[in-house]
Amino acid sequence: MLDTATPTHDKAAAAAGLKTAVRILDRWGASGEQGEAILRVSHSTYARARRGDLAEIKLDRDQLTRISYLLNIHAALRILFDNPANRYGFMAMANHNPYFNGRTPLSLIGGGDIAALYETFKRIDALRGAQW
Repeated sequence: MLDTATPTHDKAAAAAGLKTAVRILDRWGASGEQGEAILRVSHSTYARARRGDLAEIKLDRDQLTRISYLLNIHAALRILFDNPANRYGFMAMANHNPYFNGRTPLSLIGGGDIAALYETFKRIDALRGAQW
C-alpha cells in the first residue's frame, strides 16, 4: 500500500503551496467553504493556512494534487490576462463556453469534485495553448 502522507522533507513545500492556494482562492472570491472543499482540507487547516500557521501540516497526495491544479490554473490566468481584474475575476465570471454552460468556473470547482477541478484546469490551460 502506498503511503499517502507528505514526507518530512516536503512539508515546507506543501505548507507554502497550501498558503499560496488559499491566498489565490481569496483573491478569486471563494468562500471559506468553497476553499475547504476545493482543497479538501478541514476548516481548521484552512483557517491556519490563512494565518500562515502551518508548521505541522500534513497533506496527502490528493490534497497536493488539488493544490497543483489550482496553482496551475492561476499560472495560466496570469499568462492569459495582464489586467488583475480579469486575472483574479475570471473564476467568478459566468462562462458560456462548453462545459461551463453559463456557470462560473469557481462554482464548478467549489463543490470539491477533483474531476471538475481537473476539467477546469484543462479548459483554461487550452485557452493559453496548453503548452505545460
